[in-house]
Amino acid sequence: MGFTLRVWGDYACFTRPEMKVERVSYDVITPSAARAIFEAIHWKPAIRWVIDEINVIKPIKFQTIMRNEVESVMSTQSIKKSINNKEEQFYIDSNKVRQQRNSMVLKDVEYIIKAHFEMTKHAGGSDDEKKHYNIFLRRARNGECFSQPYFGCREFSCNFELLENEDLPLNIQETRDLGWMLYDIDFVKKGDSYKGVKEYNPKFFRAEMIKGKVTIPKNLQMEVNK
Repeated sequence: MGFTLRVWGDYACFTRPEMKVERVSYDVITPSAARAIFEAIHWKPAIRWVIDEINVIKPIKFQTIMRNEVESVMSTQSIKKSINNKEEQFYIDSNKVRQQRNSMVLKDVEYIIKAHFEMTKHAGGSDDEKKHYNIFLRRARNGECFSQPYFGCREFSCNFELLENEDLPLNIQETRDLGWMLYDIDFVKKGDSYKGVKEYNPKFFRAEMIKGKVTIPKNLQMEVNK
């Protein structure tokens, strides 16, 4: 069952993995970032969101900004030490590890995203397509969400609107080779349990924007997080 969302915001950063220190954004929202927007409105283990196409509405514009980031994150070993030793710090002092870094981000973005959800093997007896369809429909119509959607980084919040019978805005009439783009990360789990991830396998695809539209290959949709 499919939905169409109009999403927009002042800034966005869909970080290229090869440039994660001094962040540089992809030219267009990635399918995984688009999926996260739908999941922020409604998601359960019983369903998985699949992005069908991305339509770019506003011209692609970049801007360089300075952002405060931290040089490291708390490691698993540090957490274990903190649990076993009360004197060990159970946090990162951001004042000591803060770094200012340049980021090349997208400015004034707007997309029309089409997606559908599929039932997973984790669906229970009370789960059915109609139930989850109506939950998402109600929330999206009312502008409700479980968590605030964002464009790549949490400080770049995302506005959204459900499009039902409205005429869709026109795409930008631009064709561009977007290169190799991250589609999503396939979380390989241990056994049939929903909890416990064994491996993280990134999936990339050769993205191309044709007259403002990026179409997601069907074969990729079947490979990730089935």
